Amino acid sequence: MIQTIPLLAIANQKLSVTLNGQDVDLAFRQLTTGLYADISLGGKAIAVGTACLDRVKLVRHKYLGLKGDLYFVDTQGKEDPQHTGLGARWTLVYDLEA
Repeated sequence: MIQTIPLLAIANQKLSVTLNGQDVDLAFRQLTTGLYADISLGGKAIAVGTACLDRVKLVRHKYLGLKGDLYFVDTQGKEDPQHTGLGARWTLVYDLEA
């Protein structure tokens, strides 16, 4: 199961989503070196300052407790995400099978 998570084309944003029954808080910030993510599961930080790269998992480790994983997909190539194209060129997806 793959689910798209809507994002705005802004440099810094926070949102809360429910993914497969899991309460997940996401925060994204654009720095000069790229886009970075903080991810919390049930109020507990499981990934902090993770670089957002094209088609690379954001959590990466099952022991952190997230069922599935999150990653960005460049719909126009294979570049890493930038805030100006979030929600259009770069989509954030949740993949239960990842």
